Amino acid sequence: MKKVNVGFVVFVWLLITNVVVMAQSGAAGDEVRYRIMFYNVENLFDPLVDSLNRDEEFTPGGERRWTNKRMYDKINKIYKVIMAVGEYDPPAIIGLSEIENLRVLQKLIYETPLKNYGYRIVHHESPDRRGIDVALLYRADLFRPFSDSAIALTFADDTSYRTRDILYVKGLAMGREMLHIFVNHWPSRYGGYMNTVSRRNDAATLLRRQVDSLTAALASPAIIIMGDFNDDPTDESMTKVLQAKKPQQPFDPAALYNLMLVPDPEWPYGSLKYRESWNHFDQLVVSGILLADSLPTHIKQQRAHVFHADFLLEPDATYLGYKPYRTYLGFRYRGGFSDHLPVYFDLLIRP
Repeated sequence: MKKVNVGFVVFVWLLITNVVVMAQSGAAGDEVRYRIMFYNVENLFDPLVDSLNRDEEFTPGGERRWTNKRMYDKINKIYKVIMAVGEYDPPAIIGLSEIENLRVLQKLIYETPLKNYGYRIVHHESPDRRGIDVALLYRADLFRPFSDSAIALTFADDTSYRTRDILYVKGLAMGREMLHIFVNHWPSRYGGYMNTVSRRNDAATLLRRQVDSLTAALASPAIIIMGDFNDDPTDESMTKVLQAKKPQQPFDPAALYNLMLVPDPEWPYGSLKYRESWNHFDQLVVSGILLADSLPTHIKQQRAHVFHADFLLEPDATYLGYKPYRTYLGFRYRGGFSDHLPVYFDLLIRP
């Protein structure tokens, strides 16, 4: 007869007891992680010709030789990123930019294993001449939208210029916290910074007005602003016009704070790279009411993160270090993920 290892039995008993106690304490009101993500996915087009937009280059006969095979490969890569950011419990809310239409979003949430998580879509067609839009994905068991709208950007210096709308979504998180979410993709720097800065300042002015309207009507609304702003957190559009400042106590519940101004020690570079320089165009900005640890809903450690898994990067042979592993380099197909890295933060919500 074999001897019983008493020490091992005690260890197992203590382990089981600890798990039970932890589970019970969680049921009694521990904070629940509620992950929120933004990702510029770099030109998620379908290969069909859209007569209303300039998408000819993303067709089988176009300059990029865009096919169903390449589209599905990219969709599966985006699925992989979403699962990895969520640590295999995918985010509750996902903002996306550079998607062409509702069709590619439906393929993402219904034709990949994301279909097992009950994602739904908020999307409006924007007037962008290339046909790219922003969108919001959400898990229906974790977020309930009440209203959504597309906020059009116009420019006094060029009334013919068309770009992406700002997507506004109001909804309830975990049945208890009303969130006001703005998804952005501001005008690019194509043509040079100085020649385009006024357009991003105009976008920031419009968004600031939306924020002011909310704060005038509501007592300390929980606002989340995400997007590719084509400016860094320290640029004029973000600091002076939008008035998004570095998170520092004491927090003003109605003020805006840019989580990207808190350095991430695990990845201090940025979310995209141009030649030798990293930029932080992908940003997460929140109202101060979400930064108070004492409140039932608050942002973990008052900071956000750049997701920089090895599979999203490749060696930069020209400028050294690493760079995002992108889908295209110019018109040359690389078969990577995106020229941007995703950003995310965790809300902690007490049930």
